[in-house]
Order: sequence, then C-alpha cells, then structure tokens
Amino acid sequence: MSMEMTAWNALYTSRHAHQDQHPFSAATVRRILRFAHRHHRALVAFLLLSSVLAGLTVATPLLAGRVMNAIDRREGTGLVVLLATLIAAIALAEAAVGILTRWLSARIGEGLILDLRTAVYDHVQRMPVAFFTRTRTGALVSRLNNDVIGAQRAFSSTLSGVFSNLVTLLLTLVVMLNLSWRITLLTLVLLPLFVLPARRMGARLARLERERADHNAAMSTQMTERFSAPGATLVKLFGRPEEESAEFARRADRVRDIGVRTAMVQEIFFTALTLVAALALALVYGLGGSYALRGSLDAGAVVSLALLLTRLYAPLTALAGARVEVMSALVSFQRVFEVLDLKPLIEEKPDAEEVPRGPVSVEFEDVHFAYPSAEKVSLASLEEVATLDTRGGEEVLHGVSFRAEPGQMVALVGSSGAGKSTLASLAARLYDVDGGAVRLGGKDVRDLSAAALRATLGMVTQDGHLFHDTIRANLLLARPEATDEELWSALRRSRLDGLVAALPDGLDTLVGERGYRLSGGERQRLTIARLLLARPRVVVLDEATAHLDSTSEAAVQEALGEALTGRTSLVIAHRLSTVRAADQILVLEEGRIVERGTHEELLAADGRYAQLHRTQFSQHPGTGQHPGTGQHPGPGQGAGAEQGPGTQQGPGAQQGPGTGRGPAADGEGAQVGAVV
Repeated sequence: MSMEMTAWNALYTSRHAHQDQHPFSAATVRRILRFAHRHHRALVAFLLLSSVLAGLTVATPLLAGRVMNAIDRREGTGLVVLLATLIAAIALAEAAVGILTRWLSARIGEGLILDLRTAVYDHVQRMPVAFFTRTRTGALVSRLNNDVIGAQRAFSSTLSGVFSNLVTLLLTLVVMLNLSWRITLLTLVLLPLFVLPARRMGARLARLERERADHNAAMSTQMTERFSAPGATLVKLFGRPEEESAEFARRADRVRDIGVRTAMVQEIFFTALTLVAALALALVYGLGGSYALRGSLDAGAVVSLALLLTRLYAPLTALAGARVEVMSALVSFQRVFEVLDLKPLIEEKPDAEEVPRGPVSVEFEDVHFAYPSAEKVSLASLEEVATLDTRGGEEVLHGVSFRAEPGQMVALVGSSGAGKSTLASLAARLYDVDGGAVRLGGKDVRDLSAAALRATLGMVTQDGHLFHDTIRANLLLARPEATDEELWSALRRSRLDGLVAALPDGLDTLVGERGYRLSGGERQRLTIARLLLARPRVVVLDEATAHLDSTSEAAVQEALGEALTGRTSLVIAHRLSTVRAADQILVLEEGRIVERGTHEELLAADGRYAQLHRTQFSQHPGTGQHPGTGQHPGPGQGAGAEQGPGTQQGPGAQQGPGTGRGPAADGEGAQVGAVV
C-alpha cells in the first residue's frame, strides 16, 4: 500500500466513523460472535490467508535488497535472474492470495448483511401497528441500510485490517530492526507527523461531512414531501413557491461551499503527508547510504529499508485508527441490536390453532383495551426525538361485549374516537386486548396462528392503501396463486373490470404511489376486489365509503354487497343510511356500548342513535332521501353531506379529530367534524 493510500485510509476512517460515544460492551461482542458463528470456517480461512499475504508483502523488499547486493558484488547474472523470478512469483502469489482473500472478505461481509437484514426485516414485520404509527420510516430504513453495512464492515474491513496490519507490522519491525535498529527507531520518530495530521484533519472533515449530510437530508426531505402527489398539490394550493425555492437554493449553496472547502482541506493534507513521506525516505537513504559507504551496512539493506518503510507506516497508521473503526462497528451493531431487542407485543403461540371449518362467529367478551405507551413499542432514535412521549396507556375500551352470529352483519356507529376502529383492529389482532377476549369461531384470536387469522378475516380500511406496483401485484397480495380468470372475476364483482380492461396495460398497469393514479372510489373497489380474491369468512369494513362522493359510493356499495354476501361482517358506518339493514347496530360512546338493536328499534328508543340520525337527516330536510328508500343522498344533501372540519351542528358534533385517549385517531380522527 502506498503512503498516499495509507493517508487516505486514515483520513476516511476518521471522517466517516460514528461519533456516538457508546461504552464498550462485552455483551455486544458476544452477540456479534454468536451472529458470526455461522461463518466461522470462512473467517478462519480468511485470517490464515491474511497472514500469508502479510508475509508475502514483507518478502518482496528483502528480495529487492538481495538483488541490489548481487549486482553490487557482481555475483552473476544467474542469481539476479533467479531473484527476479522469485519476485515475480511472489507478486503472482500475492495477487492470487489477495483476490482469494477479497473474495472471502466479500463473502463473509455480504453474508452478514444478508443475515442482519433478514433478521431485522423479519423482526420488524412482527411489530404491532403502534410501532409503525410512531416510527419515522426513514430512520427505520437507515437501520436496514447504513447501520447494517456499518456492522458488516466489522468483518469485511475492520477485522481483516486489524489482523493483517498487526501481522505485517510485527514482521516488518522484526526485519527492519534486524537490518538496522538505528534507522528503524529514527523512522519511527517521524510517525506522529504522519498520524496526527490524519486524525486532526479527519475530525475537521467529519464536522464538514455532518453539516453537508444535514443539509442534504433537509433537501431530500423537502423534495420527498413536496414532490409527492399530495405534497405537490398542497404547495400549489397554499404554498409559497418562491420561498420554497429560496430555502432549497440556500442549502444547496452551503453544500457547494462545503464541497470546495473539503477539497482544499484534503489537498493540503495530502501535500503535507507527501512531504513527511519524502522526509522519511530521505532519512533512510541519507543515513543508510552513509552507513553503506562506511561499510557498516549493505547497499541492498538500504533499498530493503526504504521499501519496508511504506510497509511499516501503513499498518501503524491503520492500527492507530483501529479503535475508531472498532467503536464505529460496535455502534452499528448496537443500533441493529437495539431494534432486534424491541420485543413485539403480539406473539404467535408455538401450539397455535386453526379456525374451525364452516361459517364463523365473531365475539367480543368484556373487552378492555388501552393503546400501548411509546416505551413499549418504539425507540427514541427511530422517532428521531430526544426522549419518548410518556403519554398513553389510558383505557379506551371499557368492558365491550357483543356477538355477531355466522352470516350476520353487525354495524358500529358513534362519535369520532368512540372506539369503533379500535374494535376492528382488535378483531384483526393488530393489537391484543388488555382484558377479556376476542373470538373467531369460538377460538380466542390469541390462540390462532397468523396464517389462520389472515385466511379467516379480511379487512377494508378507509384509505384503501395500494402499493406502488401493478394492479395484478396488488391483487395477488391476497392470493398469490390466483389465475388471471380469478383476478378478472374479482374485478367484475367489484365493478372494476370495465375500467381495467380499458387501460392500455390492463392488469399490468402501475397504480402509482399509494394508488394515487386511481380515483378514491377506484382504489376502494380495487381493495374490495383484493378482499373478494382472498375469500375470507369474516369481513371488517372500516368506514370503506367515508371519503367518497355519492357516485363513487354507489359503485363501492354494489361491490360491498358482493363482499358481504354469506359472510359474517363488522361494518363501521360513517353514514347511517348504509347500515339500516344490519342485523344489529351497536352505538359506541367513549369506549362503551350505550345502545344496541336494529335500525327500527333504536329509532323507536329515541336515544343516542335517534339523535345521530336526526343530526344527519335534518341538515337539509327538503332534499335528502328517506332512509327507507335505501338510496344515498348526493353531495351536499342529507346524510352524505359533510360541512367541513368542525362545522357539523347538532348533538355529537366533533370539533376536532380524536378524543385525546391514546391514538384516538383510531382511523377515525381523519373524519374531522364527522359524528359517526
């Protein structure tokens, strides 16, 4: 390795090492060794080859010195040719061993990346929904990318570097001291002039690098938010493009200045180190040459010392920064283990059961529930805050009990934040109850396997989320083995086949990020088609028509009719006209069922349900359809009318999202001002 390359490595290490001051942890090291155990054979081979490579590195300067002596003493052409041949053979061997060592290093490092990434990914998938509602996606992705790669460097770079440099250093020192202990000690005196500037300049560059990274991160965030479909719309409607552009330009200008400054610091650094290296070589040639002329040292020894000098400075400089590299790798491992140590709140039992065959009932028995506090489901570093929010843990459901018989439809209505979507989440086991039980087909959902639960219960949420993929891929998420004929059947039953058939790419049409290339009604019908493809025996509809106009709602209601036929269903209702045919209607307020019965029974009781009904249907009494017609009023009329945030009048009107109890967004906080 050249002096310049050595300097660059030292500079790079100081510049890019983690600045976190984490204490050395023996437990972390033990976990790392357990994680690396599956690669132990490759590691042993790698270390052995690194030792061989270090020996070959030292052998070449000795042979070069021997060639010089042979020439100086005129020992014959044959010896010179033999020595040159040995040097060539060692060079070939060094290249071959270097390639093999690099292959093993890459194999171990990439294997470790695979192990860590799959472990973290699998673990994160088992985390509850509360984890994802709190965590910043970018911070979590960083653990899977930057920190995993940082941990990988512990084996592919740090371990090999420390071991091979240590072996090279010892061999080089032994050889140089044997050749001339005086020259060797004098060259070591210049070492601080080589190492200290690297560390000092590295720290300075690290500060510039962090500032540049902060500005780049801010620009990335600005672009990500402003260039998404909803973000771009918001800027066009309410933003100030000139100020947005000026802010972006200010950060970009600072990044440019930092780039120029960084380039100049690096150039000054390399120039200084080149001078130090030249001084060291001058010392060897000057002092060694004088010794050779006096006959106390061979000319070949001077050549060997000069060549060995780079082999001495390189490992010494690298080992001087080894602690930084090791601590940086430990920090990366600790950040990965931090995620792996976050225990999922929902665990599948080893002896998990299946749901009995045939129609399935849904039962809630004395259910109590509080959303988990942040410390149970999240990390401050993943939320990018100094300390976690201490709020949470307040009970939002208080002894809820009801039963939906096989094939029945039970509707849940009530004010925003009453607990309707919370019940839906508990049925799907997105959370576990704190007290009581939720049963499907008589089996507690906590006793069921995840696969059995997914196969039994299907859910349509109010946002109709789709992945940025094709229509086909979004549908096959429900049943990967489905044929094209089954896909078209599901689309036909969801009243979407005509639209998809008219698209140029048909089933292979990309729907865009979160499905934004489709209208709200089309997205919802596609999620219903996905539900139909899954063929669940229990259907949960969480305000599936809440955001739709009357035309889209009518199409979605037709599709929902297909989805609910013959299935047990829980329907969270935004518009009371959509649930009047339910077998049972439950009215929730503040986490309790305050009324239950059929539409007619609840109207006759003249309680909370009747109050909500009057609120909806008295907005424009002359224009709305009577619920008895089964038709849905158009926009701005009757039950379908929404007056905007906080403007709906009458009993139960909500002035803002949620109730302040846990994540009372509940899926319902988005319905600002809605009463059901």
